[in-house]
Amino acid sequence: MGKIIAIANQKGGVGKTTTAINLAASLGVLEKKVLLIDADPQANASSGLGIDVDSVEKGTYRLLEHAVKAKEAIVSTNSPNVDIIPSHIDLVAIEIELVNLENREYMLKKAIKPILDSYDYIIIDCAPSLGLITLNALTAADSVIIPIQCEYFALEGLGKLLNTIKSIQKIHNPELDIEGLLLTMYDSRLRLSNQVVEEVKKHFDKMVFKTIIQRNVRLGEAPSFGESIISYDAGSKGANNYLNMAQELIEKNEK
Repeated sequence: MGKIIAIANQKGGVGKTTTAINLAASLGVLEKKVLLIDADPQANASSGLGIDVDSVEKGTYRLLEHAVKAKEAIVSTNSPNVDIIPSHIDLVAIEIELVNLENREYMLKKAIKPILDSYDYIIIDCAPSLGLITLNALTAADSVIIPIQCEYFALEGLGKLLNTIKSIQKIHNPELDIEGLLLTMYDSRLRLSNQVVEEVKKHFDKMVFKTIIQRNVRLGEAPSFGESIISYDAGSKGANNYLNMAQELIEKNEK
């Protein structure tokens, strides 16, 4: 049965989508069958894997409405072993549409249940908010990866996210684990970057992934070509970082 991992942080610009795309692609290259669910109305994970988001008809929105089955919403990508359920800007409306429904937090969990056995990993790219879509993702997930950028306000808002996770564990999903904190946008030349790494490791110790994602120009360029860093530049530092991270994740989960 596939392990469901949400990638969440209500702070924008911390490398959530970059991590979702490239972790999925790296796991695929390491011969794991992966489904990426784009649960962000900005649909950057979809366009970053070459999906024409304007033509998406059966995506996360219809899935959360239970208007289509998960199997019908799946699209294959150019990345080996990676499928996607794409997003579209209309996903914004789902927050309002679900609000009065019973069991509204469980819509995603229920929708993807029939396909769990088809994948080794299901990765959910969450929106930069703690709204109903993210709540659905965290209720459906087995664990959550929290990307933290190595910058001044890195830990700001983290307490709020951890409290949200705690209340989801208490009310909706007692099985939800924190898979780990992932340090992103690291620049070894900056004293601040090194201070943030030290600070996060001091506070969270074993919860922090050993792999650190370094700042890398190629990593920023890849999505504009609709490619993961693995297919865009397999020899780059960014590709190397995400492959290491995928390896670390596999080792942790498949002992």
